[in-house]
Amino acid sequence: MISSSSRSVIHDVVEQFVREELSLENAQIAGAVWAMLDAGGKELRPRMTLLAAAAANPAAPPDPVLASYMELIHVATLIHDDVVDNADVRRGKISTNNVHGNRFSVLAGDYLFSWVFKKVTLGYDNPVPTILSSMLSEICNGEVRQLRAAGNLALTRNQYFEIIGKKTAELFASCAEVGAIVALQHTTAASGSVLREHPSVRALRDFGLAFGTAFQIRDDLLDVVASDAALGKPAGSDLRDRKVTLPLIIALEQGDERVRAAAQDLFDPAKAGDNRALIVELIAGLRTSGGIHGAKQVVEHFESEARDALRRLPPSPAASELEALTHTLSEYSS
Repeated sequence: MISSSSRSVIHDVVEQFVREELSLENAQIAGAVWAMLDAGGKELRPRMTLLAAAAANPAAPPDPVLASYMELIHVATLIHDDVVDNADVRRGKISTNNVHGNRFSVLAGDYLFSWVFKKVTLGYDNPVPTILSSMLSEICNGEVRQLRAAGNLALTRNQYFEIIGKKTAELFASCAEVGAIVALQHTTAASGSVLREHPSVRALRDFGLAFGTAFQIRDDLLDVVASDAALGKPAGSDLRDRKVTLPLIIALEQGDERVRAAAQDLFDPAKAGDNRALIVELIAGLRTSGGIHGAKQVVEHFESEARDALRRLPPSPAASELEALTHTLSEYSS
């Protein structure tokens, strides 16, 4: 119901905002944002917003505007991520920072965040603006924690889960939560923070957290098992940026000395520069280690948690579509 048609609806609404509203305020930023959107993407976050709304209250009309705001928030985080990671490519296209420079990209991301939050505050009642402002704080917190953990081979699973919970899962959880809340506001007398305690809202937020955690682990797996073409960016980008992700953590837990030696070599600050050969060596070690299989098992665990959360909802086509989304998390070839 939503998976086929909503993506074009979201695309149309986002295009309207970017080309007709954002462009009037700042045409250069609008152009950079549109280039990012035009590069493609699965639009998972706005789809989750719409599906969560329909699952919480099938009688509520779809709100592609709110869904589009969630996609634009995601785009702003990607623009900032590419600056932090000094990325050259995003979704197979030249990254915003590579085209416009880091200073412009930071300001563009900041401007887009501010623009979206202005629109949300004007258009939606609490607790929606509160949820989204808290979400942004958590994302930034997670990114800082990830930066501080760079190259730390003693990073634990729990520390890793805390990082990805903040920097990735929180956005998915917020998409599901605000979608459900806005839908419920159409037919319930309740308002404000009390809606966050509604059983359907809690179930959908829990779904988003579990889905987002599995999604990030899958993304970290793809960085070492997929090709450059499939990723739309160079394989091993996380390793190049000295990010310690779950496949590496598990391989180290299992005492894989080949992986440890390769990681120590790659993360050695004295060997900064052209380190592609070291990345290839570490990827080869990870692909033959137990880290890949172990990380896939963790993805399956969080998939199961996501589906368990959906079982707390009344059966509906939207809940079924959300469950179908979880099955894409076990695809590692692209």
